[in-house]
Amino acid sequence: MKITRYKKVQKYLKFYYNNFGFHQPYQVLLDGTFCFAAFKEQINIREQIPKYLNSQAKLLTTRCIIIETEKVAKKAHGALTILKQYGIHECGHKDPVTGSKCILSMVGKTNEKHYILATQDRDLQEKMRERAGVPLLYLHNKSPTLEKPSKTSYAKAGQVLENNQNMFITETQNEMLKTMKKALGVEEKVEEPKVVMKKKKSHNPNPLSCKKKKNKKDVKKDGVKEGKVRKRNKKLPKHLKEQLSVANN
Repeated sequence: MKITRYKKVQKYLKFYYNNFGFHQPYQVLLDGTFCFAAFKEQINIREQIPKYLNSQAKLLTTRCIIIETEKVAKKAHGALTILKQYGIHECGHKDPVTGSKCILSMVGKTNEKHYILATQDRDLQEKMRERAGVPLLYLHNKSPTLEKPSKTSYAKAGQVLENNQNMFITETQNEMLKTMKKALGVEEKVEEPKVVMKKKKSHNPNPLSCKKKKNKKDVKKDGVKEGKVRKRNKKLPKHLKEQLSVANN
């Protein structure tokens, strides 16, 4: 098996292990369509599936699936022989139902028993993709192939993680994670709060920068200073001075 193919399988199994509680030995529920394809391609399921998963695996089927395969025994005799080699899980159906209906009831809404469903039935595959936590296994190019988890499974896993995040991570561990992210340069950028510029209030002018008010007395009016008027001494002619001096004597 190629390394990339091996890594994909382990990645998908790890996803189901972490989010839906899958564990070894994995329970692989097979139907008639899968066994018929394996017989046609001459694939040894008992050897190939544990080897492909690189894990212990229990191969299982139900009575309803066996009975359905017996009805077409002429065309699928080899598939019936393969099915009868594996363990039988009780499905609880007194009257046999079709293989797909039996599997739907076995898996249920939550797949509590952690079945990995091995089928070539496309209609059944589509129905299982709508249920979270149901791994699908099918044969592709004569090789077992584990399908990538469905969108429903990813969505369910995200909800569980979000609901249980505070339960499993303490404040101290959260701080340690932040420190590690910062050291590795993968810390999320935190937007800095925007500084709101305050509007400047109107203030009185600085008294030191203001010029002193001029006194009204010093203010010129029409080019002439106001205030005290200085009297000018008028000079008298000589003949008047003489007459004044005589009169005084």
